[in-house]
Amino acid sequence: MVLSDFSVRRPVVATVASILLVVFGLYAFFRLPVRETPDIDRPVVNVGVNYQGASAEVVETKIVKVIEDQISGIPGVHAVNSFSRDGRGQINLEFAEGYDINTAANDIRDQIARVTNRLPEDADPPSIQKADSESDSIMTLNLSGSRTQMELASYAIITLQPRIASIEGVAYVQINGQRQKSMRVWLDRRALAARGLTVADVQTALRRENVELGAGQVESTDRNFTLRTIRAYQTVDDFAKLVIARGPNNYLVRLGEVAKVELAPVDIHSVFRNNGVPGLGLQVVKQPGASTLDVAKLVTAEVANVQAILPPGLKLVINSDNSEFIATAIKEVSIAVGFSAVLVMVVIYLFLGTLRAAIIPAVAVPISLIATSIVLWPAQFSINILTLLAMVLAIGLVVDDAIIMVENIHRRMKLGEPTLLAAQRGARQVGMAVVSTTLVLVAAFVPVALLQGSAGSLFKEFAVSMAVAVVFSMFVSLTLTPVMCSKILTLKLDTSKVAQAADRAFEKLKAAYLKILDRALDAPKIVVAGFLAIVALSGGLFLLLPQEFTPREDRGFFQMQVRAPDGSNAAYTGRQLKAATDMLKPYVESGEVLRVLEFLYGNGNFGNALVVMAPWDQRKRSTAEVVRELTPKLQQITGAQVAANLPAGQGRGGGGMMGGGMQLAISGPTYDDLRVWRDAMMDGLRGNPMFVQVRNSFTEGKPQIRIRIDQVRAADLGVSVGDIGDALAAMLGSRRVTTFVDGGEEYDVILQSRDEDRQTPNDVSNIYVRSATTRALIPLSSLVTLEEGSYADSFNRLDRRRTINLNLFPRTDVILSDIITEVERVAYEKLPSTAVLTWRGEAGDFKNNSGAIYFSFALALVVVFLVLAAQFESFIHPIVIMMTVPLAVFGALAGLLLFGQSINLFSQIGLIVLVGLAAKNGILIVEFTNQLRDAGRNFREALIEASLIRLRPIIMTALATIMGALPLVLATGAGSESRRPIGVVIFTGVAFAVVVTLVVIPVFYMLLARRTGSPDRVAAELKEYENAYPASSRSQGGSDGHFPGQQPAE
Repeated sequence: MVLSDFSVRRPVVATVASILLVVFGLYAFFRLPVRETPDIDRPVVNVGVNYQGASAEVVETKIVKVIEDQISGIPGVHAVNSFSRDGRGQINLEFAEGYDINTAANDIRDQIARVTNRLPEDADPPSIQKADSESDSIMTLNLSGSRTQMELASYAIITLQPRIASIEGVAYVQINGQRQKSMRVWLDRRALAARGLTVADVQTALRRENVELGAGQVESTDRNFTLRTIRAYQTVDDFAKLVIARGPNNYLVRLGEVAKVELAPVDIHSVFRNNGVPGLGLQVVKQPGASTLDVAKLVTAEVANVQAILPPGLKLVINSDNSEFIATAIKEVSIAVGFSAVLVMVVIYLFLGTLRAAIIPAVAVPISLIATSIVLWPAQFSINILTLLAMVLAIGLVVDDAIIMVENIHRRMKLGEPTLLAAQRGARQVGMAVVSTTLVLVAAFVPVALLQGSAGSLFKEFAVSMAVAVVFSMFVSLTLTPVMCSKILTLKLDTSKVAQAADRAFEKLKAAYLKILDRALDAPKIVVAGFLAIVALSGGLFLLLPQEFTPREDRGFFQMQVRAPDGSNAAYTGRQLKAATDMLKPYVESGEVLRVLEFLYGNGNFGNALVVMAPWDQRKRSTAEVVRELTPKLQQITGAQVAANLPAGQGRGGGGMMGGGMQLAISGPTYDDLRVWRDAMMDGLRGNPMFVQVRNSFTEGKPQIRIRIDQVRAADLGVSVGDIGDALAAMLGSRRVTTFVDGGEEYDVILQSRDEDRQTPNDVSNIYVRSATTRALIPLSSLVTLEEGSYADSFNRLDRRRTINLNLFPRTDVILSDIITEVERVAYEKLPSTAVLTWRGEAGDFKNNSGAIYFSFALALVVVFLVLAAQFESFIHPIVIMMTVPLAVFGALAGLLLFGQSINLFSQIGLIVLVGLAAKNGILIVEFTNQLRDAGRNFREALIEASLIRLRPIIMTALATIMGALPLVLATGAGSESRRPIGVVIFTGVAFAVVVTLVVIPVFYMLLARRTGSPDRVAAELKEYENAYPASSRSQGGSDGHFPGQQPAE
């Protein structure tokens, strides 16, 4: 081997090369960002439009559909989903991976500008945010103190929200429970009618009188003065004195005579409570691609800065922080890296029996791992749980090459060769085997690095990290390891008790293995039959194991969703939410739950609670166990639907703060079709024991009063439909008609009738409008008729198709694959072929990535086979070596069953990695057997001797890999649910494969490779020809221009 020979001859050069790897590796390492997972978030831009007083149906047709049609053709759009509810429309555009989010936002902004004139005049201008409207917050802050809710809201909006939103990586800050200050004008319809006034008169007066205008400028010889009229209306008294009309005898009618004017919240229904104490919640949402750890660190620092300047009596604290899970999980993996390294070193020492020999592979570990950063940094990768997981597994791999090298050199020294010569010859002898095993491992990682979708984004850095670490370990084993062997190892045989015990144990093992191998070679049919049985059992195990996308992690919190009956107001929903959170008091008292954060949004029938658990090391039960125990208790609440569920795990944005079960989108041409399909699916799933609850996004139980206008009579009386609608919106809605300034900030002036004037349907008829022809007041009772009914209060669309979402809340012990199978079975039975089903969220990722994972596994088999074929210059030898893969897969699947794990993204990636690991042992036996056959040994002797000589390094490398994976198998704490499956796969797969491979490989080699030769056989044959037919000086021919023995042409 040229590289190892050169290194032994030039030890300083080899040493300097390794030192440079460490220096540049450390330089790159300290510049790598830290995050939970690789950047797996697709760029998402959200467009939101408020249309006060509009129904969900109007919002969908007048706003959402118009904007969707305009922006759906923007380049790079991957998916479009939207929802419309009363007064609000929301559109989320998901772009292809790698698409620049700033470019996307600018494209959307340009397209929306072209349709702004087609949107309703009363609608607010569209707002554009570089984040999904359904994005979960990464932190929740709590502002509380001895102030009113309006004062807290003003401080949060003016001071806190802009400061936190300006932090790098923060998309926006949502304030919950805010009761923003406004000037509320509570109109008295009777007082208006008594004075001959309508709500339109009040609106006109407010807009006319409460203005601030530029009035030109005054120019003197030396100075210019800008003129500005000052708004005189800034306080409650100012507005109460505002003149809205002149009555008889020029009597001035003031606003205070027909309305109650007061400072009151814009929304009196929004609620946020921390363990039952009211306050304000500030939810921090990060931008797609931003690091949760970095953003949380900056927000925490900013909170500390704000606390120093808070007004007396106010308190700002962090209630929940998703980065705590990430930091703890990364710490756990980092500890596993160190634990794994110690275990591997112990294995090396016990087998080699000499501390000097054990030090050499130990040095290879830090050099290889540190040098990996040289590639990760320019590739814009990060230190995350996946790359650290790669480092844990890599520890058992990077020492393999050094172990093979040290063991072979040590063996030759025991045979009497001088240290320097043994280092050169030993390195040369196994050099190609080291290169072969490295190339095979790298070949196994290539399909993982090429994966597409969320699985590819999640595991690309894992695969590259593993491959790079293995390549650097090969370089170290071919350069520094022989040098260290030539300098550290001595000819004197080690006589320590450890060495002697290791040798005695190994000799006994060797003798037992020889007997087993002889019997196996004499009875190959039994071995082949056993092999085929294992393959068959592997298929059965695969079908038996449960399947899911990623394991459910204990992320330190869970959510509760409360859905009251349609038409319920905030007061009723709040009571149901309190009944649910009251059931958490025993958990708070026991210390398992730290805090319960309650959220109510508007005057609707939805409420949420975020339940923050105690740190992992301060409680005995997992979050899933608490949720499992709590679920039957929540079902006792009869006044609302209440469900508790765990957040999504890795691959779903790292787990959110506010999730909501699984989601199946049913799309079709009309809502009439969708209603029928929804009912069929709900009937099919109702009562299914897999689910705690099944909800849908399209319910038509919200009470509605439909107003039919007699347009002919209205025209006769001089009243327009617009006047009627305007009066209704102002009296019964919350119409913003103007603003006022307080403390330099602008606030809304809102018109609405008194509570007692909008409690029954008859109150609609008692509103007056003015005739444009007679100027008389006309009651609406003479112009409209009322029809009570119910309607849907929200509409969804997916990729511009009308959609109803089924929200499934499964039990915590039900596996994802079983849920999908059951739901699709019901859909197949109940729905026509025209129904379009789309799994969203975690289930969608599972459906979209399963095929890609299995294809990658097959591709790994093909790539590894072809690499082996190229290395061995044979298609037979790779077949022999690849016989180890089914054995390793069986061991892995049996381990998953034994440890109660599932087939998921992590265990599947482990199976792909196992392809390369399993092939390593076969390479060592086949490579050395070929060498002995080339040296003239007969077939069986060469096969047995190669197996016996390679027994020690095979067991050592296998145990090193097993011990490297052991910390993952034993993992506890934050994120252990995701680390454990891949650890189990590697641990049990390699453990089983190494035992069976030592018998299976020799048997299949005997059956298939008897008539094959080594890769050098063609070169040896050519050399024989060249010796038999020496070349001449004339064009490599003889003196007459012909080869010896060739007759000249006639």
